[in-house]
Amino acid sequence: MATIDKKGMVHGTAGSVIYREYRGKNIIQGKAKAFKQTEKTKRSATEFGLSSSSAAVIRTAFEPAYLFKDGTAAYRSTQMVYRSILNNVSGEKGKRDLHDGDLSLLNSFEFNANCKLHDVLQMSHEVSKSEDGLVSVTISNLNTQTSIKRPKNANGAYMKHRIRLMLVAFNFREQYYENLGYQDVDIEGYQITEGQVITFKEAVPEDCLALVSMSLMLYSTLSQTNESILLNSVAFSPCAIIGAFQSEKPSDYAIKEVDMQPCNYPGREEKIIEMFYKGNLLMLGLDSRLSTQATSSGKTVTLKQIIPDILPGKRISFKKG
Repeated sequence: MATIDKKGMVHGTAGSVIYREYRGKNIIQGKAKAFKQTEKTKRSATEFGLSSSSAAVIRTAFEPAYLFKDGTAAYRSTQMVYRSILNNVSGEKGKRDLHDGDLSLLNSFEFNANCKLHDVLQMSHEVSKSEDGLVSVTISNLNTQTSIKRPKNANGAYMKHRIRLMLVAFNFREQYYENLGYQDVDIEGYQITEGQVITFKEAVPEDCLALVSMSLMLYSTLSQTNESILLNSVAFSPCAIIGAFQSEKPSDYAIKEVDMQPCNYPGREEKIIEMFYKGNLLMLGLDSRLSTQATSSGKTVTLKQIIPDILPGKRISFKKG
């Protein structure tokens, strides 16, 4: 039964509709509908859940680069990963991951759609990886007065412009990622800089895929203390993935629950970061879910039963693949 509170907000259910309040607005939702499980549905659900978990890991790893993301970044990054995996036509649906995907579809992903990097920073670039696994970024000349679109009323003559390049390696099958470093290019005020090649010192491990981001940060300086104050905000914090490289020798698929221990990577223990990733468990459990389907055909379930705890409260959509 739905009720109206003193503020005029409707709460509760009325038939197949759910009413709730969020930030002073009335939200109307339809109840989750039950539907028949099929093998295709379960495989699609597994793949979408895996994509959601992979995208969350990527967003976490690049937080030092984008600083402020927009409100749709989670949904957009999940779709980005999902399309990348779907584009692999050779793998078995529901038993493949981002190491099988087409990483070119990740290029140009914007962490903050409020201010896209290519709109704000008019500078060409090229990303490459050597046979030794070293990643290099070639950037063109830059005129900070005419080639950077700053927030309204921000005077570029009295600020520092920082272009940040960040490289992260991911091994989803062993459930870790490694920050291979970042390179900052600092430019004071209005200048015309020459193009240059920036090479990361750490090589990408053969079993890892690698992503490179570029972001722009603006700082003002307090003359009294010579301190730099970051000017970036949700409205202005451009950052995008500008390079993606698939793993040359990917690890084997997990055959049991992964017990990731940094001590298993001698010399890299301090750099290895365990990722909160559910993709391997989803793939491992697929056979069991398909087996259950064979013995309980005709039953109906909700989407929550197929993808437990992947996207609580989030919108889920599926595309044909």
